[in-house]
Amino acid sequence: MISGAMTPRAEAPFLILLDVDSTLIENEAVELLAEAAGSLDEVARLTDLAMAGALDFEASLRARVGTLKDLPVSVFAEVSAKIELTRGARRLVAEAHTAGCVVAVVSGGFHELLDPIAADLDLDHWRANRLEVVDGVLTGSLVGPIIDAAAKREALVEWAAEHSVPHARVVVVGDGANDLAMMDAGGLSVAFDAKPLVRAQADVIVDRRDLGSVLALVGLSG
Repeated sequence: MISGAMTPRAEAPFLILLDVDSTLIENEAVELLAEAAGSLDEVARLTDLAMAGALDFEASLRARVGTLKDLPVSVFAEVSAKIELTRGARRLVAEAHTAGCVVAVVSGGFHELLDPIAADLDLDHWRANRLEVVDGVLTGSLVGPIIDAAAKREALVEWAAEHSVPHARVVVVGDGANDLAMMDAGGLSVAFDAKPLVRAQADVIVDRRDLGSVLALVGLSG
């Protein structure tokens, strides 16, 4: 089901901003890492609580990352091979770029897994958390700023300003509570196969897991 849409204005491009885990990709990246660490059940439980808004995101993230302690950096290549792009992701990026739009992603996941995906898709911007590595193994900690709900909104504001795109022409696609702040800052919020909390607050609900649907919502494809 797709409900709602915005009327396009040809004179200015869109900024299309997507969440990553369970949106741009079919996976939850931290759960793939946790599977390698033997902590999948606990990490999946914490992920579900955070995405439903029942647990503070940063606290949940740090707890999940803590279970990854002592994994070797070789795990990144192993996990990357398991990541699956969501149907329509390549089409969305390619056709949006052809129309002159900016396509960016911001993730509560990790640069170590997102960087190759972003390069492959030729994304304009991407941002995620970074895992701390010492002597070739994960320490169970993070380095740098935490990409939480507030940071996702800040990324939207920064990139929209950089490309002179008014917030009314920013399309935000996400599925969890951590996406609500950036959804509120954009012009069109799309709940993509989303949690109930997000579905209740989004402008548009897309139940079918095909990111190509977003093109039709902004008048870029029939």
